Amino acid sequence: MTAIPAFNPLDPAFIADPYPFYHRLRQAAPVWQSPLGMWILTRHEDSAAILKDRRFGKNYVGNITRQHGPEAMLEPARASLGRTMLVLDPPDHTRLRGLVTKAFTARRVEDMRPRIAAIVDQLIDRVQAQGHMDVISDFAHRLPIIVICDMLGIPEEDHQQFFEQSRVNGRLIDPVPMTREELDIDIANANTLATNTYFEALFDRRRAEPKDDLLTKLVQAEEAGDRLTLDELTANVGLLFAAGHETTANLIGNGLLALHRNPAQWAMLQADPSLIPNAMEELLRYDSSVQMTGRSTIEDVEIAGVAIPAGHSVVTFLGAANRDPAVYENPDALDIIRRDIRPLSFGGGIHHCLGAQLTRIEAQEAFAGLLRRLPGLELPEKDTPKWRRSFTLRGLTTLPATW
Repeated sequence: MTAIPAFNPLDPAFIADPYPFYHRLRQAAPVWQSPLGMWILTRHEDSAAILKDRRFGKNYVGNITRQHGPEAMLEPARASLGRTMLVLDPPDHTRLRGLVTKAFTARRVEDMRPRIAAIVDQLIDRVQAQGHMDVISDFAHRLPIIVICDMLGIPEEDHQQFFEQSRVNGRLIDPVPMTREELDIDIANANTLATNTYFEALFDRRRAEPKDDLLTKLVQAEEAGDRLTLDELTANVGLLFAAGHETTANLIGNGLLALHRNPAQWAMLQADPSLIPNAMEELLRYDSSVQMTGRSTIEDVEIAGVAIPAGHSVVTFLGAANRDPAVYENPDALDIIRRDIRPLSFGGGIHHCLGAQLTRIEAQEAFAGLLRRLPGLELPEKDTPKWRRSFTLRGLTTLPATW
């Protein structure tokens, strides 16, 4: 029998390249109960199934209190996250998601494409003459922030504070126990309180002066009383803002790095930009911005012949599922003309990422702009990239580029 490999998701070597571990674990035990108690899935078939199975739900508060004690939910960052649709089951999930779904329909986000393309050009205009930039802070981070600010109706004069604030603390949703210092919980709490204070003031402005934006619609729902509380409003606007830029920024950064580490693929894309939409699906599969998602068993279940009791945490490694050789031939190869790509990077079922299509369009326009405006772009540090110390949210802290 193949031995279970050692697993330390905070090990810099694992963060730099988790995929060899995924393959070893899939071979040894595709349904594995880790020493921490959680069950881990690495196969595409199993992962896709539980994301749509109503016998699996969310139990964020239960998992946090089990790991850290009941006082952990008094932390502002955790308390706010616990009120979001991201970690709630129906009926609260249904109610909260229903309030914003119309803003993310395929037609509405497609109508945003010209504005997104214009933002891409504006960001490139800022740096083109200097011949260099940090792809993450100067481009990948800014693009989705401007887009979500537009959707929410955040005044342009306030954008700068969102550019400067810390990136989302992915460790708060990492499925492993960590100390307060490892979690950076004090920073997360301070950011949460500052964001809440800002949005509460903006809510008051929208109540006095309604506008045609998503924030006004949510404030009006909160005023109706039976659809949204103030705490839910604050938490879920914060979620929309965080989720609205995090996955896109990581997709652009991870994708650009992957293409430059595979220069033949980058050259192919340069020669034929019509490949961009398919290339984005392959980049989502190849190095997903979100590496895992969790559920809890609502009743006793069986996965691939393994019995899992009710009340247990089940974590699906999306990055592993996306490289399952049972689904993809030569899964560790980047192939932008690969067909029938079905990445699980946006999750599935009722928790399928609300902004999935918006992220796709932002990434498509970002790469189209870079190819058109900066054809000689190079990444001097592509062999020694600096990864964020988070397992769930996979992204770079910085990515210098020259042209």
